[in-house]
Amino acid sequence: MLVVAHDRQTKPPPATRTPNSRKRPVPITDTDIRAAVTTHLDHHPGDAAALTEPLTLLGQGTDFASRRTFPMHVTVGALLVRRNTHILLIDHRAYGIKLQPGGHLEPTDTSLTDAALRELIEETGVDRHKITLASTIPAYVEYGAVPARPSKDEPPHFHLDIGYTFTTIDGEIGRLQDVEVTGASWHTLADAEQQLGRRITRAIGAPARSG
Repeated sequence: MLVVAHDRQTKPPPATRTPNSRKRPVPITDTDIRAAVTTHLDHHPGDAAALTEPLTLLGQGTDFASRRTFPMHVTVGALLVRRNTHILLIDHRAYGIKLQPGGHLEPTDTSLTDAALRELIEETGVDRHKITLASTIPAYVEYGAVPARPSKDEPPHFHLDIGYTFTTIDGEIGRLQDVEVTGASWHTLADAEQQLGRRITRAIGAPARSG
């Protein structure tokens, strides 16, 4: 999940793993991640400069699906659009701001879109059967700084956040994941765009095809 933007460094440090208690790896590979970023840039070449640093890191390290890989690892976001008029945002407990649902990858995730859908359902309780993936092409790929979280033994680091658009006709908010989320609500596209910027624009204009 993307939190805030940062000033890019000219030469990012190589990615490294820190010890952790989770033994089971995430099935999503660095090849999958690079393919998602490349596909995004095929459709949004203007983002190339902003993604120079994470692309450099992707060429230096391994296992960016793991949240124990620093200074960068991958997160996913889900932009759920209802009837092309509203989009679902959450109130994020840790960061105290409104965001699209999303988070870190888990060992049960078999693809980036699967991970985004899981986070969407977990955090908002919307019925899985009322959600449709709009496109396998990422709506956005953004790189941002995340503050240290001592409670999780995480130093300051960066998220490479890959977001996908989903649609629903009559999906309703259900039980929230209150460990992560303090609220969830539907917002008009104009209101959401004011808060989250071009992610919303990209969600509405996402290619209606897979690729």
